[in-house]
Amino acid sequence: MDMNKLQDFMGKLVVDLGGAALAANIQIGDELGLYKAMADNEPVTPAQLAKKTGCNARLVREWLSAQAAAGYIEHQEGTFRLPEEQAMALAVEDSPVFVAGGIGAMASMFIDKDKIVAAMRGNGALPWGDHHPCLFRGTERFFRPGYKAHLVAEWLPALDGVVARLQAGAKVADVGCGHGASTVIMAQAFPKSRFHGYDYHAPSIDVARQRASQGGVAERTSFAQAAAKSFDGKDFDLICFFDCLHDMGDPVGAARHAWQALKPGGTVMLVEPFAGDSLEQNCNPVGRLFYAASTCICTPNSLSQEVGLALGAQAGEAQLRRVFLEAGFETFRRATETPFNLILEARK
Repeated sequence: MDMNKLQDFMGKLVVDLGGAALAANIQIGDELGLYKAMADNEPVTPAQLAKKTGCNARLVREWLSAQAAAGYIEHQEGTFRLPEEQAMALAVEDSPVFVAGGIGAMASMFIDKDKIVAAMRGNGALPWGDHHPCLFRGTERFFRPGYKAHLVAEWLPALDGVVARLQAGAKVADVGCGHGASTVIMAQAFPKSRFHGYDYHAPSIDVARQRASQGGVAERTSFAQAAAKSFDGKDFDLICFFDCLHDMGDPVGAARHAWQALKPGGTVMLVEPFAGDSLEQNCNPVGRLFYAASTCICTPNSLSQEVGLALGAQAGEAQLRRVFLEAGFETFRRATETPFNLILEARK
């Protein structure tokens, strides 16, 4: 027994346990509007923040103390201040680095713990729709800031000739669209194109229609409950899979159906969690996050479906390339990337 190694590990474990506890506190702060109430960068006492948000002053003081201990906010002489840098991540919903809203997705891993344990003791299957609803809203809020920051400005321009087609008027499918964040963002940017969102989770389709109406693009978007291997439509110029292909039981079948639904020369844009092709390459903070989420959400969902290929959220480019080559595509490349995503292009 190396006592130094033991102490080092215990230190790491305490940090991780604190992070897990803080995640719950982040969700509380987001839901109660505590961060947003501090987004003006001004010092505030616990009593003032409690009055401003209609919360219990004693619990607000404890919450603020936890935030200060974590370095999320600053404390000085009984007042607390949320610096503008932290506010970008915790309070500003339109910020490209806003993450507080996505904590709801992580909360489902705790709420659904018994279902996950049962899946691990059984056949591994836990369908997406069997999770607590906080997963669906949390997933939308986790991914939307990145899509808003990068999709139109960087990802679509990285694809060969796609922006010109969208500007002229293209037919686009958003497969696995969830609450429709990606669909609405594209529709707002390209008014001459039409966008069709598909998802097999009916409650998400209902929300996507609401989001399109709220975003002013309902007339140029449509949403339908459909599986990735059987959605209607053909002659698409662009088919998108945003952070969803690895969750599917039969990603090869989904890619093959996309190939059949594309017009000649059409493009698939595949957005997947950033990953290398080996565990060693993914032993980093991003890999840790995605492997953990994949254990509870992504991989059990794939195992609940036919084929159950179970790529996982850290599939990596090489595995994804094999999927698309097997499906019939001859061209597959990495178009661009962010610290959290790979943006891959396949052409018919």
